Amino acid sequence: MRIIYMGTPDFAVPSLDILYNAGYDIVGVITSVDKLGGRGRKVLIESAVKKYALSKNLNILQPTNLKSPKFLEELKALKADLQIVVAFRMLPVAVWDMPPLGTYNLHGSLLPKYRGAAPINWAVIRGESETGVTSFKLKHEIDTGSILLQEKVKIYNDDNATELHNRMMYVAADIVHKTVKTIENNNVNLIEQQDSQATHAPKLNKGNTQIDFSQSVQEVYNFIRGLSMYPCAWLKIDGKLTKVYHSEIDDSNSQHEHGTIITDNKSYIKVACSNGYIKLNEIQMSGKSRMKIKDFLNGYNISECVIAPIINDKL
Repeated sequence: MRIIYMGTPDFAVPSLDILYNAGYDIVGVITSVDKLGGRGRKVLIESAVKKYALSKNLNILQPTNLKSPKFLEELKALKADLQIVVAFRMLPVAVWDMPPLGTYNLHGSLLPKYRGAAPINWAVIRGESETGVTSFKLKHEIDTGSILLQEKVKIYNDDNATELHNRMMYVAADIVHKTVKTIENNNVNLIEQQDSQATHAPKLNKGNTQIDFSQSVQEVYNFIRGLSMYPCAWLKIDGKLTKVYHSEIDDSNSQHEHGTIITDNKSYIKVACSNGYIKLNEIQMSGKSRMKIKDFLNGYNISECVIAPIINDKL
């Protein structure tokens, strides 16, 4: 089979690698355009998938517009039998409907749960004990296509989203390999998703990553680890946006209004939740480096005792 692979971040590299090492004919790799970054945003940053593809001398396409006639002609000229998508972007019909064997996507959840842009994060935020990966045949509505294969992945109580992501990308690679073998062997048995069981994993932004301390301490703990190490849950300390990388639960009865910061300005910071306290163990205040709490307090004295109000409704 002639295969086109589409992907951009680190998560997509093991899946491309497993197909390449299995000897499949990867006739094209579609990835995002290079972006300016680094100090002063003057350095062109290549995607993780592009770097891998370059190392294997694979054919790379980086379209700015997936609907442009020029790109569609380039894609058609590759005469692919199958397209595999892992962590790319929404495709127009003209792209996903092009190859005769279809386009299959790898999604980081047990669909139909956690459809959307951030399934790994939201599974941790919601306190799930397991998640998984799903390969499905693309159709127009995002993450709604018929399921081919799934594999469960355990979520441990102290996992953060990054740790879970790093385990899942290798499970994903195995499922991608099995997906291609299943298609190659003409053994495809697709199962329709049950839309009534769908949950959603919206894109993360500043508005939905602020910590809501009116929630239970367990919910706040899950929220923080579900956003660590990126993009990070945040609060305001002395009016300054402060990211939280690591926390722990102090479930002693709360004696303070939720949102109250308690600190000795030497060794600890904890914040009152609805039924206990969350201890902040590692933070990064705007304009400062990421630090352990003792190191942070060694050079900073907290003056305000109550954080800024929540800027959006409870998640």
